[in-house]
Amino acid sequence: MNRADAVMAVSFVLVALASVVPSSGTAQDLERGAELYDRWCAECHGFAGAGDGAAASYMLPRPRDFTMGLYQIRTTANGELPTDADMARVIELGMPGTAMPGWESEFSSAEISDLVAYIKGFSQFFERFGAPDPLQFGKPPRLTDEGLANGRRLYEEIECFKCHGDLGRSDGSSAPTLQDDLDFPTRPADLTKNWTFNGGGTVEDIYRRLRTGLDGSPMPSFSDLLDSGFMTEDDLWNLAQYVRSLSPAEPPRVREVIAAGRVEGALPTGPGDPAWDAVDPFYVPMVGQIIVEPRWFGPTVDGLWVRALHDDRDLALLVAWTDPSRSPDPAWAEWQGWIAASLHGGLGPDETGPLPDRLTVQFPVAAPTGRERPYFLLGDTRRPVYLWDWSSDAEGAVEARASGIGTENPLGDVGGLRSAATWDRGEWRVQFDRGLGTADSTAAIQFRQGQAIPIAFFAADGSNGESGARMSISSWYSVYLEQPTSTTVYLSPLLAMLLTAGLGLAVVWRAQRREEETTHT
Repeated sequence: MNRADAVMAVSFVLVALASVVPSSGTAQDLERGAELYDRWCAECHGFAGAGDGAAASYMLPRPRDFTMGLYQIRTTANGELPTDADMARVIELGMPGTAMPGWESEFSSAEISDLVAYIKGFSQFFERFGAPDPLQFGKPPRLTDEGLANGRRLYEEIECFKCHGDLGRSDGSSAPTLQDDLDFPTRPADLTKNWTFNGGGTVEDIYRRLRTGLDGSPMPSFSDLLDSGFMTEDDLWNLAQYVRSLSPAEPPRVREVIAAGRVEGALPTGPGDPAWDAVDPFYVPMVGQIIVEPRWFGPTVDGLWVRALHDDRDLALLVAWTDPSRSPDPAWAEWQGWIAASLHGGLGPDETGPLPDRLTVQFPVAAPTGRERPYFLLGDTRRPVYLWDWSSDAEGAVEARASGIGTENPLGDVGGLRSAATWDRGEWRVQFDRGLGTADSTAAIQFRQGQAIPIAFFAADGSNGESGARMSISSWYSVYLEQPTSTTVYLSPLLAMLLTAGLGLAVVWRAQRREEETTHT
């Protein structure tokens, strides 16, 4: 559709809306709603609201097709239209885990109401049926160990694990077969990341999704299980509480510096070593690589958990992330084909066959003296980068050097890099070990205690057709090797206390002397 056709289409819709939009919307309201929609929404959702905007083919899941009157986030029953408040909430808060952002800081409440009224005009169902009353959800019971155990039992009994996986990491046996009502591939929610849940990640939000389902997706409503007497209201609340318990108590806080603690004894022997459990994890958000061709808008890996330790000689780095498949995995071959057919540009001939999972850790070749860093996307010819490159189909990680995407060259064993990896029920854990220094200081980064070293990450899911530039990327962070605690840390407070006491005694002594002199005088 060219611009002239688009303008004509919008004009036609505006005229038609006079008879289909609820009486509470005035012509002025609709005109402002149309202006907002045309400026901010049509690029994804299309000028006629059919979910076919210019950017739609880059996105999974696809933008909402408003003409169908089918909405996922609602307070109404399965298959029903949403309320105006439901639609406004999605506009305000967005849809985590999708390309739909929140607009609460951009639009006023009046503008959001106008936008809701305009969007409703794309579907005849609002005029014909209207939205029903919201469901009554009640309040959750008190959280108890017994309730969580009951929630876990129900999770298994109604087979939530078939899609979401045993531990909620979206790695269930049905995960690679899931499609939405438009036959696009769709992922089950990763239940270990409640901050990415559509419709919110609280217990109350989860309970509402269990009651209403996500229309247009494979996620059903469980209201029928209540109606049939299979479970009680408290049972369903327990299930919601159990699902919430699979995520951290608080959303991860992004910190710029990854602290590598110093240990007196041995470093962890591998990614499964229980010693790692006592180490504070640092969260690193990841996004699709959309800077250079071929751009990638549908990455699997959206975050990493990083832990680090050192023992004055070696640095150990543990990187963990959720990935529903241990690639290459034949069970995901059909999914890989769906991805190739669904996303703009598809995949190249060398990207439709079996592909491994990959993780790359990036450093500058030498520690910078100021705040300047190499180009974050694998460096450039002026400032190359030093890499630890791990792949699931290789024996171990390799050291490499790069000056841009596609220029990676192995360095050989310049730093004695070692690695070990495990994949268990939807999670990769990869441990890297390398000496702090190397024989050739010009080839690889030298780690020094008390110094912040820039670090960045790249990850790829082979079963999702990711290879080369099609990957997840992070920005630059820093890893800081903690130093041994100096004896002055303990002596300084003691010396300060003794000095203060001494000065106090001196002041008292001088005061007493003056008093004695005055008396004698």
